[in-house]
Amino acid sequence: MAQLNAISHSCSPNLVCNGTRKPESHLGKLSCWRKIGASSNGFNGNAFVHNNVNLTQASRNKVIQAVVASENEAEASVSPKGGLRGKLNKVVLAYSGGLDTSVIVPWLRENYGCEVVCFTADVGQGVMELDGLEAKAKASGACQLVVKDLQEEFVKDYIFPCLRAGAIYERKYLLGTSMARPVIAKAMVDVAKEVGADAVSHGCTGKGNDQVRFELTFFALNPELNVVAPWREWEITGREDAIEYAKKHNVPVPVTKKSIYSRDRNLWHLSHEGDILEDPANEPLKDMYMMSVDPEDAPNEPEYIEIGIVSGIPISVNGKALSPATLLSQLNEIGGKHGIGRIDMVENRLVGMKSRGVYETPGGTILFSAVRELESLTLDRETIQVKDQLALKYAELVYAGRWFDPLRESMDEFMKKITETTTGSVTLKLYKGSVTVTGRTSPYSLYRQDISSFESGQIYDQADAAGFIKLYGLPMRVRAMLEKGI
Repeated sequence: MAQLNAISHSCSPNLVCNGTRKPESHLGKLSCWRKIGASSNGFNGNAFVHNNVNLTQASRNKVIQAVVASENEAEASVSPKGGLRGKLNKVVLAYSGGLDTSVIVPWLRENYGCEVVCFTADVGQGVMELDGLEAKAKASGACQLVVKDLQEEFVKDYIFPCLRAGAIYERKYLLGTSMARPVIAKAMVDVAKEVGADAVSHGCTGKGNDQVRFELTFFALNPELNVVAPWREWEITGREDAIEYAKKHNVPVPVTKKSIYSRDRNLWHLSHEGDILEDPANEPLKDMYMMSVDPEDAPNEPEYIEIGIVSGIPISVNGKALSPATLLSQLNEIGGKHGIGRIDMVENRLVGMKSRGVYETPGGTILFSAVRELESLTLDRETIQVKDQLALKYAELVYAGRWFDPLRESMDEFMKKITETTTGSVTLKLYKGSVTVTGRTSPYSLYRQDISSFESGQIYDQADAAGFIKLYGLPMRVRAMLEKGI
């Protein structure tokens, strides 16, 4: 289990801190605020329902300000779009420290009268994205920040099973974001239990895949948690609205320069969307890439590496055993130097629309080539065909956020079983954006040189082929006889 670092203690429901109490931690100090309104709430499971409220069509179109009557009364507000909002006690928010999630903190407090626990998962996005989160969370009004390092868990329990399964979505996409969301959402469910939260929240938009991935994980692991998705509720429509909301609520607007691209980075990949990429006819700009050099600028000399694999899982690079996260990090550096792993594709989102994305997956591209090549030695024809068919469904389930679906889990057991003998090593040549397999070896290899050789052997008698061909081609021969009236 990843180490949990809490920036402060869990906020007491009716405690006013106002900076007078300063709970210590090695990450810093945050203040709490007094709980507003009722101790009970009007929610039931994931359906937000407020009791004894008879709404007319006219009232649905008005904003009703919640009035606190007593500590034992429930409160509710109606959004301009007619959605009911009730009272929550504590919400765990997936937090990045950017503009959107900074604004969500006061929005949750204002609309649900709740305490907000910010949660940040380290899945290898880089230290730059983790710097200063304490100050940002405090300025936004969070009562607690929890940070978990999930890198080893992410690679070992999510990335490597997909690698073993050969899961690739729509021929190209190596599922970088798809695999990261369930590990983050699982950690949020754990944190919600630890801090006594009754709800979780995320900053995903209503147009993307991530909202589905987060929420299906919440449903699977704790169906009693309420889920709040502000982008599906609030009236904020863009960056300018969010900045204006932040100013009104005294939330410092992050001063970092906004990228023209929408990016998602973790230890497996870096994705790019938006701006000129929204037109599939446009070539990506050279300076957009961040994990890999342009293949044209890569070294003029190839580099050879050896990947050690046990039961379909990579364990070493050039003979040195490494932890999952360390192994992937090293291959990202090596692959990126040679311009490996750039993918430009138009994909079908789960919600129905097509989207264009550019992905950098240097280490992952190397590993997929290595594992697939080793399977050519260790798996027979029928097994490879069935595995490839199931890999398509496996990828679809992961892309759709169904990581904790019994079907994916059952398929994973199948993949684990049939790759028990996929053990050995693969040598690859990296050169200007290409990965070429130059050698493979396995103690469980089904390849026999004494059988495959063109020289005569005792096991395979070439004369036997004549009878095989006659029987194998019999259906075709019969059809031709029928057509010719023979």
